[in-house]
Amino acid sequence: MRNLAQAVYVELLKARRSKVSLFTVLGFALLPLVGGFFMIVLKDPGLAQRVGLISAKAHMLAGAADWPTYLELLAQALAVGGLILFGFIGSWVFGREYADRTAKDLLALPTSRAAIVVAKFAVIALWSGVLVLLVLILGFGIGALIGLAQASPPLLLQGAVSIVIAAILTIALVTPVAFFASAGHGYLAPLGFVFLTLLLAQVVAVAGWGEYFPWSIPALFAQGETLGVSSYAIVTVTCAVGIAVTIAWWELADQTH
Repeated sequence: MRNLAQAVYVELLKARRSKVSLFTVLGFALLPLVGGFFMIVLKDPGLAQRVGLISAKAHMLAGAADWPTYLELLAQALAVGGLILFGFIGSWVFGREYADRTAKDLLALPTSRAAIVVAKFAVIALWSGVLVLLVLILGFGIGALIGLAQASPPLLLQGAVSIVIAAILTIALVTPVAFFASAGHGYLAPLGFVFLTLLLAQVVAVAGWGEYFPWSIPALFAQGETLGVSSYAIVTVTCAVGIAVTIAWWELADQTH
């Protein structure tokens, strides 16, 4: 692909100079902070009694103030909240070209359209990976700060690996969002798609078919459900199809906006 490295560099500059990157940092930082708050509520019965309804939700979502519960809560937050947060990143990276009316200018550059799309996906993956690392660092820092009971290194490593896998499964599902951002020429269509899949993920999971619906699979994994090879294959195929149709759109569609 022509000028792929330069395209990645340009996309990184766009992300670094945008305030959106700061907003995503703040959004992801809330996940370990909220998880830490639930752990504090569970550790302090007096506080739990004073906050009333919040304590009931904390017991429902968590159950015990320990490292395994805390790390599982973070994995679930990334799997469910990540559908929105990672989806927002994908919507911005692709949709901004149409919202800012720079798509035609971008396509006039001596860089192949496929390289532009691949560069955008590479930046989404890198951007998302940095945010997952941020969640891990903040998560372990907050867990140590609030004084969760000591856990063995293998147990902590297992929790961290589960968080990373749940995040990877969720990030992989951003690729169809990129297609809707491109075909929809902006932010509305991809964000609508994100919220639709989030709603369907809950409904399908409750119906018992979550292991076969891509957007339900990360949350099921985060909850400790045993998933078959088919579930991981479904996410992989969904990711690949999203990349393929997005490249096809940029290559074949009449880019008039």
